[in-house]
Amino acid sequence: MSSLAISWGQAFRAGHWPSLVGAWLHFEVSFMVWLLIGALGVAIAQEFALTATQKGFLVATPLLGGALLRLVVGPFADQFGAKQVGLSLLLVEALALLLGWQVGKSYVHMLGTGLLLGFAGASFAVALPIASQAYPPAHQGLAMGVAAVGNSGVLLSTFFAPRIAAVVGWHATFGAMLIPVLVTALVFWLLVPSRPGLIQQGRPFTLAQFLGDLLTQRFLYWVCFLYGVTFGGFVGLSSFLPLFFHDHYQINMVAAGTLTAVCGLAGSLARPVGGYLADRMGGIPLLQVVLPGIAIGCLLLSTLLPLEWTLPLMIGTVLLLGFGNGVVFQVVSLRFQGMMGTASGFVGAAGGLGGFLVPAWFGLLRDATGTFASGFLVLAGLSLIAGVSAVWIQRFGRVLVESSSER
Repeated sequence: MSSLAISWGQAFRAGHWPSLVGAWLHFEVSFMVWLLIGALGVAIAQEFALTATQKGFLVATPLLGGALLRLVVGPFADQFGAKQVGLSLLLVEALALLLGWQVGKSYVHMLGTGLLLGFAGASFAVALPIASQAYPPAHQGLAMGVAAVGNSGVLLSTFFAPRIAAVVGWHATFGAMLIPVLVTALVFWLLVPSRPGLIQQGRPFTLAQFLGDLLTQRFLYWVCFLYGVTFGGFVGLSSFLPLFFHDHYQINMVAAGTLTAVCGLAGSLARPVGGYLADRMGGIPLLQVVLPGIAIGCLLLSTLLPLEWTLPLMIGTVLLLGFGNGVVFQVVSLRFQGMMGTASGFVGAAGGLGGFLVPAWFGLLRDATGTFASGFLVLAGLSLIAGVSAVWIQRFGRVLVESSSER
């Protein structure tokens, strides 16, 4: 066994691994549900004869719901306990799937279902605090990365959902997804211990006070921007890629979902690696390499090369986005340990908002310019700005970094 494998094994056993497994499973299945409309977007768009703009907003709506709800769920996890809030989220996800199955008869109905599916995206603000609390500071990057590899829910959604829909229809696919959600609720309840929230500890808690303390930290705004680019790019592309592959390259729904699943798997597996390496090399120095790499990847994708060239470029770009997610949250976990639920909810909301904007601008710009190239150029520009900001923080912003880490 290599020394790297031994190191990973020791790090995994350094904390309460059942909590980490429960956190990962919660996020994995919730992420699958969160991106379900994107995975079925081709079939839904064909049934309702949607424009590119309508397609973009349809797959973006769950991401907007998740962004907004993360602001609330994070503080609630700190207040009432992450396990209790996590179980509540899974029940709401089941309700959203039931509505998509039985009530999703129009574009407007599906927009409403998408907003309710945003509760699945809020799993992030529960799973990451559970992982953070279960492991010591020296292993925060790995713990957060493993929990957040639940991003691979995009693989389950984009690979399996189109195949199920091809057999039973997209409405019934929503019903089929109830099974893993309910099983996850049972496993999560068994594996994750109940940790008292601030109310159970008898400590005073007000959302205004928590947010007030958090919003005075200028470092927060910077990591929100970075996460809006990295996670927003990852989840936004994962939601929109089935439509992109289908509309631009004229491949069927199942094939488009398979290609998206391959891209999503690369980004998901890269996330814990990013957190692990950030523990050892420093998060900010790594960001100075990763973010320009994302910009270059998006710039090349904007040339809309043939599929045999676009696919490896897309896989590499999504991989870098996933790697960047792990690095950014290693930085977050070290600087906001005392209020990780609230901080992860706030930063996660920025990522969800970025995820909403990516497919929304891809659809709008496709209708406005007649090409998907403009969407990739916007993401390239934002990634480059983020990379320059990481260099600036490293060289000139040490006061920002140090003042945040002291809190």
